[in-house]
Amino acid sequence: MSDEDPSYEVAREELIEVVRTLEAGGTTLEESLALWERGEKLAKICQTRLDGARERLDAAVAEED
Repeated sequence: MSDEDPSYEVAREELIEVVRTLEAGGTTLEESLALWERGEKLAKICQTRLDGARERLDAAVAEED
């Protein structure tokens, strides 16, 4: 996995930090926009990971039936 393709846990932790930073304020407009964009990317990574896990779980359950 590369920095561009972090694990769910790594992406989630970074996303939490992005949200905290945005909520704290004190950033410039450009910094805020960059953080927002990074947060959106991280959220998509997390969702993709969760969707993949759900598919694997569903497939495993289906095999047992």
